[in-house]
Amino acid sequence: MHLYEVLRRPLITEKNTMLQAQGKYAFEIARESNKQQIKQAVEKAFKVKVLAVNVMTVPGKTRRVGRQQVLTQSWKKAIVTLKPGDKIEFFEGV
Repeated sequence: MHLYEVLRRPLITEKNTMLQAQGKYAFEIARESNKQQIKQAVEKAFKVKVLAVNVMTVPGKTRRVGRQQVLTQSWKKAIVTLKPGDKIEFFEGV
């Protein structure tokens, strides 16, 4: 897997905005990626130093489509902790 395929999109929520004060940033990632690939991808894309990567699988939810109930697809997210003093400018001003 290429490093630019690992990060899908940044997650910008109220909870993740509060985590930015601690130097933690959240991303939706590819399901087949691992912690080493995530660390390399963030360091290469944003030119920062990553200290830790926490990965979790978010289960799908049940949704209604007409009379049927369907299950949305589960996805994977990562919370990346950066070295103190580093920050990702992509998230600034949100």
